[in-house]
Amino acid sequence: MISFQPTEEEIEFTSVAEKIAKEKIRPAAHVSENERKIDAAIIDEIAELGFLSLELPEDWDGLELPLISQVQIMSALSSGDLGIVQGLPGLGDVASFIRKKPEQAVSKLEQAEHDAWSTAAFLDITNRDAPWANQLVVNTRADGYVLHGVSQPVRLACFADYILVAARDADGVPVVLWLDEPAVWRVKEGDVRLGLLASGVGRLSFDQAFVGKDQVLASGEKAADWIANARTRIYVLQAAKEVGLMQAALEYTTAYTAERKAFGQEIAKFQGVSFRVAKMAIETRIANHLVWRAAVKADRMDDDAQKWAMQALYRAHRSVRYVTDSAVQMLGGHGYVQEYPVEKWMRDAQAQTMLYGREQMLLNQYGEQILIGAKEGATP
Repeated sequence: MISFQPTEEEIEFTSVAEKIAKEKIRPAAHVSENERKIDAAIIDEIAELGFLSLELPEDWDGLELPLISQVQIMSALSSGDLGIVQGLPGLGDVASFIRKKPEQAVSKLEQAEHDAWSTAAFLDITNRDAPWANQLVVNTRADGYVLHGVSQPVRLACFADYILVAARDADGVPVVLWLDEPAVWRVKEGDVRLGLLASGVGRLSFDQAFVGKDQVLASGEKAADWIANARTRIYVLQAAKEVGLMQAALEYTTAYTAERKAFGQEIAKFQGVSFRVAKMAIETRIANHLVWRAAVKADRMDDDAQKWAMQALYRAHRSVRYVTDSAVQMLGGHGYVQEYPVEKWMRDAQAQTMLYGREQMLLNQYGEQILIGAKEGATP
């Protein structure tokens, strides 16, 4: 049986995160977006609390918290502003690779540990069915690999000191590469019309960039297992952040509709309004339940943890777009005015789902896992 009762420590962590989200992060949201950077005071406070190292192992001076604890904290922080949370410096998604690191990769990653303000971006080009699959290729050489082309949009790309690349070479062999020389890549900044502008979103461009064997962290079956284990954790954490955004949109919209009047009565009494708010609440709670379930599965290292992570992110993608779009509609014309936060939340949701895989891609991955399991006699 899985218990969803938070521990006292989780309640305390979450309470602190909620306070920072409300008092520090949300008031700075539009300024951070306009300037495309996060106030140093906010970063310092979040770092001091250890929220930048929740996923890192203790031997990397991290808190090494269980995933079920992390999702509660990240949801709370993201309710302040997803753009700021996604733009925080540090190892980001790469932390999940370090958490699940094979021993042979430890020494090659140590440099990032000792750089106090180092930031790493994660580039996943293992899925050949993705829209950007043919625009960036990894070719094999006797002495290493060569990257050429332009990647899909990646968060933290504009700030990255390092890049961890999960890829398949021309022969389809999985590899994990560590790039520690910014001179080998260029950054094309993201579309200014999208959201998450404070998160350093950009496309990484490589011009026959050579990656030597000393920069290969893993290849073959070991790389495939490492990527799968790390991606499971990344999916759950990203879904948790989307839940935080949904909770913010739901709470704001509920308060707004409860006070606003039209034709002499509160608009909350109109059937269409109450129906939409109810569906927003249901979508948020369903996504949250799946995230918690997937987190516990990952913590227990269950065989089906990867499938639950895919389900959680798939549903979070669907729900966050519905909830934030509904928030804009419920505010009417005000929904598109920057004085109100909902238009930004809608843009952030669209950018987030673009960065971490559209629903079709997640469905394809999930379907492949079901079919593989069927061959092995596993239950879907």
